[in-house]
Amino acid sequence: MRPSPTRRTVLTATAAGAAALTATGTAEAAPASADRPPATAQRPSRELRALLREIDAARIEATVRRLVSFGTRHTLSVQDDPDRGIGAARDWLLAELNSYAAASGGRMTAELQSYVQEPAPRIPTPTKITNVVATLRGSVTPERVYVVSGHYDSRVTDVMDATSDAPGADDDASGVAVVLELARVMAKRRPASTIVFAAVAGEEQGLFGSAYLAQQLKAAGTDVQGMFTNDIVGSATADDGTRDPYTIRLFTEGVPSSETPEQAALRRSVGGENDSATRQLARFVRDVADNDATGMRVRVIYRRDRYLRGGDHIPFLERGYPAARFTEPAEDFAHQHQNVRVDDTGKQYGDLPEFCDFPFTARVARVNAAALWTLAQAPGTPRNPRIITSNLTNSTSLTWARGTEPDLVGYEVVWRETTSPEWTHVLPVGDATTHEVDLSKDNVFFGVRAVNRSGLRSPVAFPSPQS
Repeated sequence: MRPSPTRRTVLTATAAGAAALTATGTAEAAPASADRPPATAQRPSRELRALLREIDAARIEATVRRLVSFGTRHTLSVQDDPDRGIGAARDWLLAELNSYAAASGGRMTAELQSYVQEPAPRIPTPTKITNVVATLRGSVTPERVYVVSGHYDSRVTDVMDATSDAPGADDDASGVAVVLELARVMAKRRPASTIVFAAVAGEEQGLFGSAYLAQQLKAAGTDVQGMFTNDIVGSATADDGTRDPYTIRLFTEGVPSSETPEQAALRRSVGGENDSATRQLARFVRDVADNDATGMRVRVIYRRDRYLRGGDHIPFLERGYPAARFTEPAEDFAHQHQNVRVDDTGKQYGDLPEFCDFPFTARVARVNAAALWTLAQAPGTPRNPRIITSNLTNSTSLTWARGTEPDLVGYEVVWRETTSPEWTHVLPVGDATTHEVDLSKDNVFFGVRAVNRSGLRSPVAFPSPQS
């Protein structure tokens, strides 16, 4: 085991703004900033770069235009017309995913996941809601699952208008196109863990499809260690015409939606408002997807969703799963939730494909791919991390449970100042389940991450106190 740095070296390094530790455990002066990667950043592997090169903007455009061609995909629209309505879109999506599954060597399966939603505020009569789901089974740890989604239903100004044309190119054919392109590219590969690709319905009427999907996974006891929804990822142009084509927002909650009163009391005692499993997932995305391989900057937003709005990650959060939302950098509301029309000034309204930027959406797909593929190939997030609090001391003892992955080779302890948004120090501690750092737990935040034989790291696990 490599030696832990002494409290003196750590405090000196921290005072100097150190951002990392070398493999020998000595501090390097490397001040963290928004312009440099976090200390926990992982460079893309050759395998990942090859995967990202296969993502095709032309295919994403073709998917968006095909979904738009169904006229409307409103959840309450016709379900038995072969050419128009949500039923036609559903059947086309299933056929596409089945075609990808055919190239998977039996690893991918596709299915319709349906149920009848009883009347609700935006559901006037019992309505069948159907998710289209493909599952790429992991080859090593299939019980560990990651989910990526987009919603294929659409709407116009009146959320109950199920007959007017509702093209939904950006909201959210763009997100569904990302999911399909990821499924196409990954179907030919062998992830260690399982990846679920979902086109969900009922989002505009109340997140019904994603709530059903999340509940089915929860009822089955599925170990979902990360979920991403892609919703409105089709354009880099804001309502004033400004463009930001190399940034994607990632919305991530702090205080968990599923937090119990006991968990809230513990959080208030020791901190951790910025250290939920979802915030660790967001840091992981920055670590692996904010780089030259994707060509994108991941702008993490410390908020569950846009102001007073919501998306398909929320039902997953409510069931205790880490989940986050990708959304374009600045929205143009003339091309969301609008009837297709031209006003008396000549301004075009409506969510039409001509207002999408397909190379931008392809880069968003690369961000998703970098995160999902690395999650699926890396070890799982460490279980049961604890800070030992039985004795009052200015050192910090950490423990965790060893993972079961066959290629697991060890762990790293990470820490940062309580005011820092990113992990700034990394210390390799070997294939161990305990480690003591000569640094007070009262002054910094600690975490633990796992490392495998290929050098891939898991998301960080934030420890709880153990007396």
